[in-house]
Amino acid sequence: MVLAGFGAGKAVAGPEHMIRKAMPSSGEELPIVGLGTNRYGVDTSAEARAPLKAALRRFHELGGTVVDTAPMYRTSESVLGDLIADLGIRDDLFLATKADKPDGGAATAAQMEESMRRLKTDMIDLMQVHNLIGWREALPVMREWKQEGRVRYIGITTSRSSQYGDFETVMREEDLDFVQLNYSLEQREAADRLLPLAEDRGIAVMINRAFGGGRIFKQVGDQPVPDWAREFGCESWAQFLLKYAIGHPAATLSIPGMTKLHHVDDNLGASHGRLPTAEERQRQEAFFDGL
Repeated sequence: MVLAGFGAGKAVAGPEHMIRKAMPSSGEELPIVGLGTNRYGVDTSAEARAPLKAALRRFHELGGTVVDTAPMYRTSESVLGDLIADLGIRDDLFLATKADKPDGGAATAAQMEESMRRLKTDMIDLMQVHNLIGWREALPVMREWKQEGRVRYIGITTSRSSQYGDFETVMREEDLDFVQLNYSLEQREAADRLLPLAEDRGIAVMINRAFGGGRIFKQVGDQPVPDWAREFGCESWAQFLLKYAIGHPAATLSIPGMTKLHHVDDNLGASHGRLPTAEERQRQEAFFDGL
């Protein structure tokens, strides 16, 4: 997807000016824009990996830390392991991956071992149950790893509203550091119950699919963002959408996919300026609903 009017100006202001939010369970602060890597599952060729390495380098230079991946994303864990090692940036990153084994705790443990091997690390910052697959067996294993210091935080993920009922049940029953879920101007259902519950339970929230289905990009074309959106630092439609999603009080960060340098500059630009107020977010909703 080509994003209109990417806003490098804000992004190059420097990491020291980035907006950060604290995780409720620990107080650790994270930049509000991380990196989603479901398109990093490329082959071993230098040609395929070069743009991804450039994007990851730029992400790090601009102060990005959270990198989210999964075994389900084809070769992305191995690609990231190689790129992170080549760049020498592992110690600067907050590395998140997932487990998705439905057949018991031993299978989950074996998969997590393999993820660590692929990512070339002996510690994962955040281990998540992918789309709730095998969560009853997986979460106890993840807790053991957390107690052993091999995993710092644990959580669960979803990217579809059809799972929200089960997701809410797990959030209420389990002690979690993080949940990852889809939320955007286009898909707001998580704000009805899940986001308030995360706030009540003290669970950090990682937002996926903050661009929804991309409808706004098609609707606005090359039209500039409204002047009133520039008041809270929006220079592009990508930043408009990211600031809306992360502006929810329960949201901690969002993880848009970034495979090109201009994606990194644009999306990291949402980490600067300020986040919209409740009234400004309502105005964003009214604007989107009127398209």
